[in-house]
Amino acid sequence: MLRYTLMRLGILVGCLVVVWGLVHSGLAPRGLGASNGMWIVLLSLLLSAPISFVVLRKERDRASIKVVQRVDRMKANLEANRSQEDEAADEASRPQGQAPQTS
Repeated sequence: MLRYTLMRLGILVGCLVVVWGLVHSGLAPRGLGASNGMWIVLLSLLLSAPISFVVLRKERDRASIKVVQRVDRMKANLEANRSQEDEAADEASRPQGQAPQTS
């Protein structure tokens, strides 16, 4: 997941540098008044989103698989803890000296 985030950030920074160069060379329009910095950032975000979507598809799929595995593992741990708590509650509710019933 960290790798995907860093790759996405790298694409954003690359777009930021390219847009900054285009704006300062006059090939892209400047923002209104003092909004030039905000214009460069917004245009960079707008360009980096579809690039990241296409270029990082495989990395995003790998990251999502890891997230799903982590969630499944947490669900299994929660279910194991829940069953242990149920067993402990059953044992505590039985009268002293009585053997557990088998079905």
